[in-house]
Amino acid sequence: MSRAIFSFIPALLIPCDCSCSMLLYPFKPFLFLSCTDIIGTLRPDMKALMTYVSCYYHAFSGAQKAETAANRICKVLAVNQENEQLMEDYEKLASDLLEWIRRTIPWLEDRAPENTMQAMQQKLEDFRDYRRLHKPPKVQEKCQLEINFNTLQTKLRLSNRPAFMPSEGKMVSDINNAWGGLEQAEKGYEEWLLNEIRRLERLDHLAEKFRQKASIHEAWTDGKENMLQKKDYETASLSDIKALLKKHEAFESDLAAHQDRVEQIAAIAQELNELDYYDSPSVNARCQKICDQWDNLGVLTQKRREALEKTEKLLETIDQLYLEYAKRAAPFNNWMEGAMEDLQDTFIVHTIEEIQGLSTAHEQFKATLPEADKERQAILGIHNEVTKIAQTYHVNMAGTNPYSTILPQEINNKWDHVRQLVPRRDHALMEEHARQQQNERLRKQFGAQANVIGPWIQTKMQEIGRISIEMNGTLEDQLSHLRQYEKNIVNYKPKIDQLEGDHQQIQEALIFDNKHTNYTMEHIRVGWEQLLTTIARTINEVENQILTRDAKGISQEQMNEFRNSFNHFDRDHNGTLGPEEFKACLISLGYDIGNDPQGEAEFARIMSIVDPNRLGVVTFQAFIDFMSRETADTDTADQVMSSFKVLAGDKNYITADELRRELPPDQAEYCIARMAPYIGHDAVPGALDYMSFSTALYGESDL
Repeated sequence: MSRAIFSFIPALLIPCDCSCSMLLYPFKPFLFLSCTDIIGTLRPDMKALMTYVSCYYHAFSGAQKAETAANRICKVLAVNQENEQLMEDYEKLASDLLEWIRRTIPWLEDRAPENTMQAMQQKLEDFRDYRRLHKPPKVQEKCQLEINFNTLQTKLRLSNRPAFMPSEGKMVSDINNAWGGLEQAEKGYEEWLLNEIRRLERLDHLAEKFRQKASIHEAWTDGKENMLQKKDYETASLSDIKALLKKHEAFESDLAAHQDRVEQIAAIAQELNELDYYDSPSVNARCQKICDQWDNLGVLTQKRREALEKTEKLLETIDQLYLEYAKRAAPFNNWMEGAMEDLQDTFIVHTIEEIQGLSTAHEQFKATLPEADKERQAILGIHNEVTKIAQTYHVNMAGTNPYSTILPQEINNKWDHVRQLVPRRDHALMEEHARQQQNERLRKQFGAQANVIGPWIQTKMQEIGRISIEMNGTLEDQLSHLRQYEKNIVNYKPKIDQLEGDHQQIQEALIFDNKHTNYTMEHIRVGWEQLLTTIARTINEVENQILTRDAKGISQEQMNEFRNSFNHFDRDHNGTLGPEEFKACLISLGYDIGNDPQGEAEFARIMSIVDPNRLGVVTFQAFIDFMSRETADTDTADQVMSSFKVLAGDKNYITADELRRELPPDQAEYCIARMAPYIGHDAVPGALDYMSFSTALYGESDL
């Protein structure tokens, strides 16, 4: 014992120049030891030497404890300051994103219809600009927000802090719900735009068809009421009366032939009303006028027939040739008018099959032209026969056919017009066929790319899921593999952009369906955004696992064991454990969790640790934290409290001067600003309560 003490003395004694004494410098008080006390004494006083040595020991030990306490507080405060900055950043980013969503959804939910195709096309172009320019940066912000949230929660768990709970309405789930509402409104707005364009396109076609048919009908009915109201039969001869009767029969035949056109006009007007055509009042007024006039024609026709039938002697002098001419000329004239309508009718088709159907119908119509020409020549032959008889027998002709207003020259003119319209129709059908071929090429081009990109995205999603579940190599290997996947995915973006370009061409061509693929651009966009989010989230999870492993001192073998246990009970392989799965895993690891109230309470306590947000699932990261937290060397509120007590000299309070003397300036001011005043019976002016501050750092009280 004495040998050990003497061996320690040279390190504590400071020799002096004189031979009188040696000076010993502990901190306080100063102790003096005479040289003669040791040299001049054959056997120095052991108790005196031990007393001096213990003074040095206690002095140096107290200084080391103060330094350790200050270092611990600095470490804790630095972590707390960093976490508070991350929380502020999250709140700001979440607020900005939610505000953008709040401003955007009302615009997408605006369904004010337009009256013109040009106005709707402008809305569609504005929507495309939103998709190309405004939404992609917000998708990146949303992804970064989730990454920041996960990283913050991981750091809080590693530093033994309570989980971060964002402000009300700013949870990740709230943002995802708001984002889902945005995408739902976006989808509904796009569908509404396309439906409105179809509706306006249909309305323009129907309105033009209505005007054309109404004009033809009004031209035909012009003067018919006056003709039916004439009293010419009152002063006519017998032959004239009989001629008027036959003429009236021919008119009734013509009237019946026009019945279908009137019904078509009414049907088109009804459809325009159902489709909410902006000029429906004028259409309805014109349609009503035509229907009223048509009813009046029916009444006048019936009245004239009754008047003519009252007249006797109408049968013997009727010119059969004129009657035959009138009966054959009227249907043929109606046929030519109908043919001219069909040849000039506009058409809207969306597929090659539809245009081929129109072309086939047109070819069938052209095949009937030779028979129609024979009918025309037969009708003209009747007229020529009447002229020949009149010349041969010197019949005094009135100049016109009493049974028909259709002249041979009119038939020839209309026939020539029909023959001129046929090649025009051929040209229009050929142009439309070429356009549909181009549309089909666009469909095939889009379908070929979509059928490659869609499965590629699904395959990458599955591969990323397997990487996050399987245990191939170390976490660093998995992270490297995932970063390579992320690089490959980012390099795939030009193909998505190319597909967007093809989709824009399809929309500009007003192509509404594509039989060559089941994928729409919306499906591709959603899948691409999910893929980017998934790879970023998976990389973040692996980084957090590495951070946890390094912070907790977990070996790779332990990580593999944790992953094996987790995967074994993850029955559906979705990367999380439900409550029952997690309970079975704990039981397999030796935890005594029964179905009795005590076991349920213990399991509820553990679930509050691994699932603080009460989502009903346990992630692999939370599983690792739980498995390692009880053996890890982490700071606690009691440890920080003890450190403050050392700095305060065993007092129950600490002063601002003591904090500024022992801590760095920024952290000292941080503590002073947040510590509550100490109100104990031993308080002095300016005393601060470091105990409540220490518990608040770990969420055990309010800061």
